[in-house]
Amino acid sequence: MNNHEIDYKIYGDDMQFVEIELDPEETTIAEAGSLMMMEDGVSMETIFGDGSGQKGFMGKLFGAGKRLLTGESLFMTAFTNSASGKKHVSFAAPYPGKIIPLDLSLNGGEIICQKDAFLCAAKGVTVGIEFQRKLGTGFFGGEGFIMEKLEGDGMAFIHAGGTMKEVTLSEGEMLRVDTGCLVGMTRGVSYEIEFVKGIKTALFGGEGLFFATLRGPGTVWVQSLPFSRLASRVFSAMPQNPIGRSQGEGSVLGGVFDIFDGD
Repeated sequence: MNNHEIDYKIYGDDMQFVEIELDPEETTIAEAGSLMMMEDGVSMETIFGDGSGQKGFMGKLFGAGKRLLTGESLFMTAFTNSASGKKHVSFAAPYPGKIIPLDLSLNGGEIICQKDAFLCAAKGVTVGIEFQRKLGTGFFGGEGFIMEKLEGDGMAFIHAGGTMKEVTLSEGEMLRVDTGCLVGMTRGVSYEIEFVKGIKTALFGGEGLFFATLRGPGTVWVQSLPFSRLASRVFSAMPQNPIGRSQGEGSVLGGVFDIFDGD
């Protein structure tokens, strides 16, 4: 294997974190800000790009530039076991959902996933970009022209919002998915955007104007709660009070405050 071979354990249900066990001199890479805790003996180093072993400055610059296009930082963090025994380092999910462990060697060495889905991986995994070649997919696909591409033969971990469903598609089998609910797919899956039929359904159905049409063969990972949907609900529930004072929403006090405010 070209990637470091790591062991792991996932804890929790809705707010999960993954604990990675490192043998001496083993390394895992992660997005900045995802660290939860690490044991004594694990050294932390900020690296340029994804640390997948690009040769020369230009190779590292190109790798970092690809990450910048996906909205990620130019830098990642490498965690190495510098001690003589096994050590552990843990990474937490950014919002409620599931952490999906992916063995790239069992998935054709490549996974295409939505932006911001990547959490951490064994050192050697390349975190690159995947351009959507069709204009319709790029404009209306929910993820834009660019998605993340994970390549290698080791373990990688991505995050999905809410509950995750893994669907295996056979040759020619089709699945329609809300564009925001698509988390990832293997290379063999074709991805297109289809317009919702019927003007009443498109305008008043509440599901948007487009959905993703996925065709096998391959594996697809679907999430029940995209972060954009969660953020929209949170924003709509925020009190429209310029002072920022809580008025006891959902209680009798809320109505009392409304009377005094003249509402």
